[in-house]
Amino acid sequence: MVLSKRRASPAAPLARGVALLQDQLKTLPGRPGVYRMLNAAGEALYVGKARNLRRRVASYTQVERLPNRLRRMVAETAALEVVTTHTEVEALLLEGNLIKRLMPRYNVLLRDDKSFPFILITGDHPAPQLAKHRGARTRPGEYFGPFASAGAVNSTIAALQRAFLLRPCSDSVFASRTRPCLQYQIKRCSGPCVGRVSAADYGELVRQARDFLSGKSHAVQQQLAAAMQAASDALDFEAAARIRDRIRALTQIQAHQDINLAGLDEADAIALHQAGGQSCIQVFFFRAGGNYGNRAYFPSHDRDLGGPEVLAAFLGQFYDNKPPPRLVLLSEAPAEAALLAQALTLRAGRTVRLETPRRGAKHKLIRHALANAREALGRRLAENASQRRLLDGVAAAFGLDAAPTRIEVYDNSHISGRAAYGAMIAAGPDGMIKSAYRKFVVADATAGDDYAMMREVLTRRFARAMKEDPARGTWPDLVLIDGGAGHLSAALAVFADLGVSDVAVAAIAKGPERNAGRERFFLPGREPFGLEPRDPVLYFLQRLRDEAHRFAIGAHRAKRSKLIGSSPLDDVPGVGARRKKALLHHFGSARSVARAGLADLAAVDGISQAVARKIYDHFHGEG
Repeated sequence: MVLSKRRASPAAPLARGVALLQDQLKTLPGRPGVYRMLNAAGEALYVGKARNLRRRVASYTQVERLPNRLRRMVAETAALEVVTTHTEVEALLLEGNLIKRLMPRYNVLLRDDKSFPFILITGDHPAPQLAKHRGARTRPGEYFGPFASAGAVNSTIAALQRAFLLRPCSDSVFASRTRPCLQYQIKRCSGPCVGRVSAADYGELVRQARDFLSGKSHAVQQQLAAAMQAASDALDFEAAARIRDRIRALTQIQAHQDINLAGLDEADAIALHQAGGQSCIQVFFFRAGGNYGNRAYFPSHDRDLGGPEVLAAFLGQFYDNKPPPRLVLLSEAPAEAALLAQALTLRAGRTVRLETPRRGAKHKLIRHALANAREALGRRLAENASQRRLLDGVAAAFGLDAAPTRIEVYDNSHISGRAAYGAMIAAGPDGMIKSAYRKFVVADATAGDDYAMMREVLTRRFARAMKEDPARGTWPDLVLIDGGAGHLSAALAVFADLGVSDVAVAAIAKGPERNAGRERFFLPGREPFGLEPRDPVLYFLQRLRDEAHRFAIGAHRAKRSKLIGSSPLDDVPGVGARRKKALLHHFGSARSVARAGLADLAAVDGISQAVARKIYDHFHGEG
């Protein structure tokens, strides 16, 4: 493995980037590998793989053949890093890993790639546990999945408990049980912890559950049907009813798997739909002959990128942290499909096939996935278009030069200065930006003074932004304050002190009698104004204000709940729980204790003269 790195010399942006790459070509090997283009700050702009690194990087120096997107990338390139690999397959695997880790903005990015839940039947205990599992599969046992969502796996586990009566409790709870728990009482566990089922019979239940999850559901149901008939013939109708309930639970699982395909034991069906410069990819999971649900993804990419390229990048990143199934059904062939199949085969340790069915049941399944992708992208585009119209409306109402791409809303919450918090929420073209939410613990010196609290919060936010984000990548276009003219003046004073002059500021105050719909808006140099009660922009601004208020109240209440159990007596030296209880019983409240004289304190049971002196001095500042 070889690593090389070289910095660019000052020149015109595009010419400088080309010169850097041409200079790097002198030492680049003609071998497979991965290259990273970095900007002046050392951030990755693009990660790519190549069969021949020298030839691939050379293509970026022929700028007349590059689309505008890649020209911008070359113009921003200030450094190039190269890692060689033994094969192009290894380069493809490394590329996907680096893209997910570095998130370069010129690559196709799969941002929503959380791990999927599995069902685990443990293998390290005499009475195996049935549990939901997410993350690394390090615990001994058998894993079944993946499931598309936690809801899907939870409902399946609940039905499996009714069908096979396997314990859901942890090993520590199992070891400490002395009598059956509620799960046994409601017929969701066979009670192996207290010997209500023999080890052999529990082992048979485990075997049946394992067979069912492995795709042998028909055989398991036949066994249960035969057992129910035998119990009925023996006039053991209670046992027959229990088995009937178990069969119904299995039927419930299969009823929720509404899309099934005979002979499709282990496969993912993946369909891509593009519109409006965006893509939606639907993934359906089929395991053990059943449908384990589906999930939609919206990868971030350049709007001119075609379906095969987007699909290839998605597959490389999607299977980077999860085992691919034996069969991947696709709505269209991805770029370099044969290479992708080799890479997935290497990752899985067994053959993985990529298929693009054109007829038959598999094609019908892909068409269904494609319809889901089309509908999901339509909903997303409609939501985004609506959000864009609202942002345009905000710009028109507030006289901004352009629609804001980031709005920050600030609010405070406290009770008489206690548990004081400031809160900031953020919103943009895609809705609320939850990852950008921030709360600020306000100093006691300013708590209770709304204007001072707002000054402190804004000073901390923007002083830090000026220091840590001078390029203003996460700065807002509009700051919205929950308050009136006084709050607006406080915000403007902070911006004047910090020298911030290019961020628009507005305040939103509730109207007369605090009626929603009659809000007044305050902007610098303008008379207060309102919007029409039915104006969608007003509703939008109300939602932003209410979200900031909710977030601030949540932080305040969490802090207040911690303070409820506290008392001024907690800080008095020599007064523990017993003496505090005696003092409160005698005087009725901590305030009365603080006002009590020395003799009155000494008269309390358990309070000596010396302790009374400590209490008196603590509250009166003496000693």
